[in-house]
Amino acid sequence: MIANKRPLSVTILAWVYIAMGTVGFVYHFREFLARNASGYDAVLIEVVRLLAILCGVFMLRGQNWARWLAVAWIAFHVIVSAFHSVNEFAVHLLFCAMIAWIVFRPDAGRYFGGARTEAA
Repeated sequence: MIANKRPLSVTILAWVYIAMGTVGFVYHFREFLARNASGYDAVLIEVVRLLAILCGVFMLRGQNWARWLAVAWIAFHVIVSAFHSVNEFAVHLLFCAMIAWIVFRPDAGRYFGGARTEAA
């Protein structure tokens, strides 16, 4: 089987997820250590950041579930931001729409396990 070529938009998005997850994890981990905080909220924040890294890595590998997790990850942020400012909510909603558009386009669908072509 010959794998479909990864669309550039998916590559960029995957690396953005990896970068944002890594930066967020380091930032919040340092904050967590500085406060000596304990509790489920601090752990949950770190898990959410690790999920972003996981999304990015496995989107680069063409795993279909990773694109769904990426959309769920940003949808979670849309829901959380609904309890904050209208501007924050609008920005997250815009990012969610953009990410969904990128990962569900036909070329992305082929990359994430759609029709594979065999060599003759």
